[in-house]
Amino acid sequence: MSEHYYTGRPSSESRETAFETAFAGETFRFACDRGVFSINELDEGTRILLSALPPLAGRILDLGCGWGPVGVILGRRHPEAQIVMSDVNERAAALAEKNLALNGVKNARVVVSDGLEKVEGTFDAVITNPPIRAGKQVIYRLFDEALSRLAPGGRLYIVIRRQQGAESALKYLKKANARVIEREKGYWVLCAGGESDE
Repeated sequence: MSEHYYTGRPSSESRETAFETAFAGETFRFACDRGVFSINELDEGTRILLSALPPLAGRILDLGCGWGPVGVILGRRHPEAQIVMSDVNERAAALAEKNLALNGVKNARVVVSDGLEKVEGTFDAVITNPPIRAGKQVIYRLFDEALSRLAPGGRLYIVIRRQQGAESALKYLKKANARVIEREKGYWVLCAGGESDE
């Protein structure tokens, strides 16, 4: 199958489903569908990424939001933050909109965008579980775009499996003060930008 979850308009037939998941003692409801990443579950990498994040505030971008778990969970846990969610996949973006409403998240909006092409402004944090199967050229472009949009002191947070290129991503991002802030179950959570925590 040539189609991937980072396709702009999935050709697979829509079959929307719903499920619930718990995170940090709260229950979240999500709508999901075919043609998007991680159908009907909060994938392990995203869960580890969310658990590794420090308290966040200000303007936050969920880059490559998929059906919206990062933006929705952060929006519920940090209602004062201004959240923007973006994805190239139109079906995923529509689901993210629906999931914001399902979970009562009001201070967030979704943009259909290839990377940050249609996303405006700068951010205090950019968070991404990047589309690894799109290849390094694509994900490194996303990293560079994200870094260029960080507000002073802003940070980029990324989760990648070690076996899928975490070490090479860390090396690539050394130019931006990258460091590993969590290692769990083969996943690395990287932080770039801002000042070192050490």
